[in-house]
Amino acid sequence: MNWLRKFMMDRYGVDQFSMALLILSVLLALIAQIIRLPLLAFISYIPLGLCIYRMLSRNIAKRSMENYKFFMLISPLYSWFKKTQSGIKTLKTHRYFKCPNCRSTLRLPKGKGKIIINCPKCKTKFEKET
Repeated sequence: MNWLRKFMMDRYGVDQFSMALLILSVLLALIAQIIRLPLLAFISYIPLGLCIYRMLSRNIAKRSMENYKFFMLISPLYSWFKKTQSGIKTLKTHRYFKCPNCRSTLRLPKGKGKIIINCPKCKTKFEKET
């Protein structure tokens, strides 16, 4: 086991981008099995090879930059999922409105009747029923 420790020394290892490539590879392989498409099964090995290459790479700075670019690409999608998830959790107690002027999302408690809403961002007043 000591030889493996020596081999992996100064290697990049696993990060979020490598895990995404691994998951993509598995998904492509599963889809290829379901629809019986041998070309897609072959294509599913490409992300797997890239994942292994990244894990065994010694160029840590370049792999870190790739991971950073992956995060910048995926962060809007991630934040949208987080916002949607928190919106679903508070759906019973709060209502969400969009300001007609600046389009920002406002969260207000349910059951207050017809109220005048002040947008904190642009100071526009509009009337809605909660």
